[in-house]
Amino acid sequence: MLVPIFTYTQHARDQIALRSLDQAWVERTILAPDAVEPDPRHPDRRRAFRALPERDGRVLRVVYVVRSAATFHGITAFLDRGRRPGTHEILV
Repeated sequence: MLVPIFTYTQHARDQIALRSLDQAWVERTILAPDAVEPDPRHPDRRRAFRALPERDGRVLRVVYVVRSAATFHGITAFLDRGRRPGTHEILV
């Protein structure tokens, strides 16, 4: 079994800290999302969404790039104001 490796841009690290997000939430969102969609402006990036019980069910959006089967590079993460749990479930 491959152990996942996560790397982050400085922007992602800054936003995680600024928004008081737990890095474990970000990694859980990448590995077990409620929904995933391609980024319309950057075809190499994915958007993963997951409702967070720790944040009253608000939806975390994580934009990331898959570097290999077990390596993920986080671009940014934030609580998506326009997204509700159970909506727009598109799996890629």
